[in-house]
Amino acid sequence: MTLIALTLQAFFTDRLARERQASPCTIAAYRDALRLLLGFVQQRTGTAPAKLDWNDLNSDVISAFLNHLEDERGNTRTRNVRLTAIRSLFSYAALQHPEHALLIQRVLDIPPKRYDKRTVTFLTGQEVDALLAAPDPKRWEGRRDKAMLALAVQTGLRVSELTSLNCDDIALGDGAAVRCEGKGRKQRTVPLDRPVQNLLSAWLNERAGRRGDPLFCTRTGRRLSRDAVAQRLTTHTQTAAKTRPSLLDKSIHPHVLRHIVSAWFPCGY
Repeated sequence: MTLIALTLQAFFTDRLARERQASPCTIAAYRDALRLLLGFVQQRTGTAPAKLDWNDLNSDVISAFLNHLEDERGNTRTRNVRLTAIRSLFSYAALQHPEHALLIQRVLDIPPKRYDKRTVTFLTGQEVDALLAAPDPKRWEGRRDKAMLALAVQTGLRVSELTSLNCDDIALGDGAAVRCEGKGRKQRTVPLDRPVQNLLSAWLNERAGRRGDPLFCTRTGRRLSRDAVAQRLTTHTQTAAKTRPSLLDKSIHPHVLRHIVSAWFPCGY
């Protein structure tokens, strides 16, 4: 019998954190995936995670877990993401436990599921105008949201990049740009148009944050979450739809803002 507890801990502390120097987001995603798996196995077998053996995580159990994600939790789009985390753990375990090579190989042979890719929605120039006019300029949250949406539209930042921005990531004046750490921890700098500079300059003055403080925050100073950005976008889309009903026919989510042609950006903002 070989308990998985020691290998599971070493996977996070040695493989992910020290060897691969994975980002906090990657570590958190893998943690959540494996926590779901261990909870599923415990509920199914009654065995606590600390008592699990590798034989308790064979390919049949992993396949049942993936089916559970789809059928009971409705996680169709994240199934393959969870599988990636599991396969990463088992790839690491293959080097530590050659005595379980056959079991591990069968898990690694579980293929990702293919899905039909949905059509990416885009917004017209008039719809962008309506969306940027939706936040209430009389409210603190409205001024924050307008600056945030304008920045997203003009730069095409991912929502994770947008929420991770700090006050000192914005450079105004000559050569105005936003600096961010993108997917795969790639550093990039995106130039800013004059209308967005003006919005961000006003917001930074009102925000009055220190260099390392989050650029877009709640009233208590906490960094906005992905869900909070999505919720704000939904709220403003509903408001904008009063003047542009065509917005109701589109699936508007933060990723849509990455597909707006920069030439459409309204110069009046």
